[in-house]
Formats: sequence, structure tokens, C-alpha cells
Amino acid sequence: MRKFLSLALLCGLALSAVGYAGAKKRVLILGDSISEGYGISKQASFPSVLQNILQERGYTGVEVIDAGISGSTSASGPGRLRWYLKGRPKAGVSEVLVLELGANDGLRGLSPAEMKTNLRAVIRLAKENAMGVLLVGMKAPPNYGKTYDRDFDGVFPALAREEKVALMPFLLEKVAGEPRLNQEDGIHPNEQGASIVARNVFRYLEPLL
Repeated sequence: MRKFLSLALLCGLALSAVGYAGAKKRVLILGDSISEGYGISKQASFPSVLQNILQERGYTGVEVIDAGISGSTSASGPGRLRWYLKGRPKAGVSEVLVLELGANDGLRGLSPAEMKTNLRAVIRLAKENAMGVLLVGMKAPPNYGKTYDRDFDGVFPALAREEKVALMPFLLEKVAGEPRLNQEDGIHPNEQGASIVARNVFRYLEPLL
């Protein structure tokens, strides 16, 4: 119960921190430490940079909501989206979900089949509530062998095809494995890397706007 309340509080703080009254479209980034901006300033996180890009490109009525929570796995997704939907303003605003979960499932070696079930539940809940969906793919770490890698990596394109939603094949395109773009842990982008991630996300998000 305490864990759930903490999650609810974090979600509420994130939503209240970025809202503004003039939004015509809302982009909800439901993610983990990468979207939260682990190890870098909030202003340098990829959702914050994405908001700036949208403003620069003339999407002045689009609001980005950063709902990233470090350590989150796909199992948290359905509950977190339900929490958001419960409190969202409903009138006059269209919404897009950027679903950025799964990296921690891979780091922990969790079942790709269960991850697929969790992500599918999030996608269907979003579609039931008239939200567009951009599913963001990840790649498994090399710890668990070729079979796990194949099963994990295959979840995202298969799910996008089955559920007929947009797919960004790999969140960390041109960032993963580049020491100059990552923090010392080799996992989380630094500020420069987060900026590249934001530009990559914009490329796949723009058609949904």
C-alpha cells in the first residue's frame, strides 16, 4: 500500500509540475529512469528537451508530461496509466501516449512474454481512452543469451504490428554504446545523449501530432 501511495504521489507531482492551461494536445511519456532524467538536471531530460523542440517547431499548443519513474518495469504501466486517466482534464485536449517501458525488464531478466502482456494492457487502455500511441522499443542487455535477446527484442515490433500502433524501434538509437553520450554507468544518457534521444523521439512522434 505504501509503495502504491508513493507511486501515486510521484505521478501527481509530475503532472502538476508541467501542466499549462493553453494546451490543445498532451503528450504523456510513461517511462522509467531514462525519461525521468536520472543523473542529469530535469531541464536536460529528454521530455524537457522534447518540449523545447516542439515549441521551436511551432507546436505551441502541445504539452509534454514527463511521467518517468526510475526503476519502473512494464508491470507498473497499466496502474500508472489508470492513475493518470483518473485525474486528467477530459475536455478539449487530444492525447498521445509515448510508452517507454521495458528497459528494466531486460536489465532484470524478466519474462519477455509477461512484458508483452503488460505493454499490451497499457496500449489497449490508452486506445480505449482515445489516446494515440507511440510504442518505444528497447534492446536486451547481452547478459542473458541469444534466445532471451531475440525474444525480448522481438516484443516491440510484434506488439506494434498486432495492436496497429506507431513504433520507435530503439529509444537509444545513436546513443547506446557511445561513451561520450552516456554517464559513467554506461546505461543512462548524459545531457548530450538525452538531447539526441529527444530529437529521435520527435521524429517518430511528429506524425501523431
